[in-house]
Amino acid sequence: MTLKLMLIALLATASVTAAAAPTISAGARLAAACAACHGTNGDTHGSTLPRLAGQPQQALSASLHAFKTGQRASTIMMQIAKGYSDEQLDLLAAYFAVQKPGAAK
Repeated sequence: MTLKLMLIALLATASVTAAAAPTISAGARLAAACAACHGTNGDTHGSTLPRLAGQPQQALSASLHAFKTGQRASTIMMQIAKGYSDEQLDLLAAYFAVQKPGAAK
């Protein structure tokens, strides 16, 4: 009987722990790779690289796809964009479009 209660308690604790873990969207996971150059959540500081946060989703998507196909020239982004599927590029564009510029401090 005691073993049964311990097992129930263990299972209950495990489900609460799993439920408490934050869910990270696919777009946020992909965007983590962009932070080194474009800042946290695409909120670039300075004028060297474009701020992605808050840009229109359609414009971001078009730029990313243009980098991937080579229609838009870039030293680094052409190579990086080729590593993503079209769906992943669209997820990135959607993620950055809803980010608030100036929110990451």
